[in-house]
Amino acid sequence: MAINFTKPMIQRLEQEIIEVESKLKNVKNKKEKSKFKINQLEQDMKFSKSHTDLSSKMTRIKKLNDEIKNMNRLQADLSKELTAKKNSLKKLQVNGIAPTTIDSTKG
Repeated sequence: MAINFTKPMIQRLEQEIIEVESKLKNVKNKKEKSKFKINQLEQDMKFSKSHTDLSSKMTRIKKLNDEIKNMNRLQADLSKELTAKKNSLKKLQVNGIAPTTIDSTKG
């Protein structure tokens, strides 16, 4: 491929990789917050005096667990996408021009 064609493709892939890595980080942070909330609710359940209060906390925990399951799926999908983009970038760099700013050893 010509350098004029390869360089913009590499830059686009690098930007997409940065975006996917950012999304992965956000999902991981949200997941950690949800886990923290679950732990908090479980602690609070010990002090619940009414059935209604206990029931609402259990419902909230179930919803948070469902959110975590969805985040796990999203994280897996983003990881696959990131791997594919990094592989495409490596192929372009090997067939195209000199190495660029992305360090492929990260992530």
